[in-house]
Amino acid sequence: MLRKAVSGDVPAIYEIVEAFAKKGIMLHRAETDICDSLRDFFVYESDGAVVGTCALHICSSDMGEIRSLAVREGHTRAGIGTKLVTACLDEARSLGLKKVFALTYQTAFFNKLRFKVINKDLLPHKIWGDCIKCVKFPNCDENAVIIAIEGQHTPEGGKHEKHA
Repeated sequence: MLRKAVSGDVPAIYEIVEAFAKKGIMLHRAETDICDSLRDFFVYESDGAVVGTCALHICSSDMGEIRSLAVREGHTRAGIGTKLVTACLDEARSLGLKKVFALTYQTAFFNKLRFKVINKDLLPHKIWGDCIKCVKFPNCDENAVIIAIEGQHTPEGGKHEKHA
């Protein structure tokens, strides 16, 4: 079941994100950071346990960022990541955002969802605030991907119109 995160989900979100951060493939997020941005998060629940998480962070009046996309081992390849990203894109659309980007090592996954690879230098400088916390800063080896929201089809194939 896909839903917006609630305060009781913070420990599970932290645990999932931290598992990937320890592998060096995701930015560490303290529980306090997750609490501060809890309204950004969606979770995917299976058998009463949170098994996936993803956040939509609003960067500007027209741009958002997909953050903290992670699915517990044993639950991958089941479409959970796609459902989480789709929920974020739907929310971005409802908020009137024009573009959503992500910094990722999973470029092929995002390409399947119609994101395009771009040069990181094309992203606004203010998005790099969290990057300073990363051990790989300033030599980031993630790829930047972006999708235009307005008039786009969702990954499931439905068309979304611009909402007034």
